[in-house]
Amino acid sequence: MTDFGIARALHVIAVVLWIGGVGMVTTVLLPGIRRAYAPPDRFAAFHAIEARFARQSRWTTALAGLTGFYMTWRIGAWDRFVTPSFWWMHAMVVTWAIFTAMLFVAEPLFLHRLLERRAAHAAEATYRLIERLHWVLLGLSLLAAGGAAAGVAGINLLGF
Repeated sequence: MTDFGIARALHVIAVVLWIGGVGMVTTVLLPGIRRAYAPPDRFAAFHAIEARFARQSRWTTALAGLTGFYMTWRIGAWDRFVTPSFWWMHAMVVTWAIFTAMLFVAEPLFLHRLLERRAAHAAEATYRLIERLHWVLLGLSLLAAGGAAAGVAGINLLGF
């Protein structure tokens, strides 16, 4: 099971970099930009910094997805997706799918332009929206990560 151990290690590293980055953006970067920039300049400042992090996020979400699906296949754990006590498996996949759709589809195809246009007319409201969305994504990520960490230890945080 050396391959499984390597996959798990890579999965954990990917998740730490990915979700740790989301935590840093949400709790440090966004509030820092709010304090340092006037409302009309916040979106541009955020995008300039976030664009660099997006590259890392693409790699880490891809690696987390590949290793997660590999581990599920390797141990034949597909049946966990029909068992309520393994809700954290669903949480991990949903979290991964949301981030993957945002990073690989929405942001490059339309989301950045949409937010940029919105920020030109409603700078403060757009920045608040970005902050709220990041808090929601961080909360979902932490629920999935915490649920998974407890779940693999046989602890069901939600009690089903």
